[in-house]
Amino acid sequence: MTFYEVVRFALRGLSANKLRSSLTMLGILIGVAAVILLVAVGNGSAKAISDRIEALGTNTITVMSAGRGGSTNTALTLQTSDALVDPVQAPDVRSVSPVVSSSATLTFDGADHEVGSFIGTTPTWFTASNTLVGRGSAFTADDEVQGRRVVVLGSTAAEELFGVTNPIDQQVTVGGALFTVIGVLKEKSSTGLQDANDTAVAPITAVRQVLTGYGPINSILVEAVSPAKVDSVQSQVSAILNQRLGAATSYRIQNASQLLETQTETADTFTTLLGAVAAISLLVGGIGITNIMLVTVTERTREIGIRKALGAPRRTILTQFLIEATLLSVIGGALGVAAALVGSSFEIVGVKPVIVPSSVALALGVSIAIGLFFGGLPAARAARLRPIDALRYE
Repeated sequence: MTFYEVVRFALRGLSANKLRSSLTMLGILIGVAAVILLVAVGNGSAKAISDRIEALGTNTITVMSAGRGGSTNTALTLQTSDALVDPVQAPDVRSVSPVVSSSATLTFDGADHEVGSFIGTTPTWFTASNTLVGRGSAFTADDEVQGRRVVVLGSTAAEELFGVTNPIDQQVTVGGALFTVIGVLKEKSSTGLQDANDTAVAPITAVRQVLTGYGPINSILVEAVSPAKVDSVQSQVSAILNQRLGAATSYRIQNASQLLETQTETADTFTTLLGAVAAISLLVGGIGITNIMLVTVTERTREIGIRKALGAPRRTILTQFLIEATLLSVIGGALGVAAALVGSSFEIVGVKPVIVPSSVALALGVSIAIGLFFGGLPAARAARLRPIDALRYE
């Protein structure tokens, strides 16, 4: 008997009980789809977080106060920020941007909108933080020196306040003072509960005068000349701060590249865990194949006896039942891949899945291996039957 005839007999055997075969394939389908989709969800979540971190700039570090209630000598100030612009002590620093921030209510033509982050900083902040202006322009160094009350709005804030009206050159009221809108930031992707586009950015001199006062600043964004120099910049900045503030415990430094590396390692572990959990359903599908094939062998015992009596070798019987089991897993696996690809076009628990090609190949390969492995016992049992015993079976 040729291989083609063996496959034809296997397909005929599967079609003899369509419902049972369909239910078995459904188990494999669910397992394969679950593996691919859960890995895709983990990968999508990791990508969203990575995009947010990279949007901050992987060639930057952020200096923050170590805690509340610090003394005046250990608080971050504009003088502290200015000290970091030192070509001798910090030659790898490209720019330094002091940052103050506060929540604020913006008013325009009777409409109010509260932004959670009204940022006061210097013009270098836009480049260092990888924040692009979509319409209009950013404020200039002269605007900052003169303390001009100009503001660049995030896209959400601009839409909430102005709707379809062009916001450029319009005036909004902030803290009882008028600010002229000179630009709108390019929209950023947002994850979680905080909208990255619901913000406003203005010169630090104006923001301190109107909103935050002249106390300590919230943070300092330091940009390195290149991503390769970030660690050097961190060491140089630490040396200057230790000299000025007296103790490393009075501040903390957040390194974007280190944060990205840590996040990537965590995300990989999380994705692997999700894939392992989903793989359990594939195992359950394999057990289903064993049960179904054992029932099939039992039902077709007389058929096996007749074929053996007519001279069918043991190898042919073994191959036929192995092919039947493998076909169940291959068809179920292929349908599972198709279901996963369709499912990846929808958000799952707020995350847009990103399919990992290797997970598709792995899940399909495992489903085939499961068919061979779990179909092996029933196939071997069928092949071992003696013709006389099989023909006597009722």
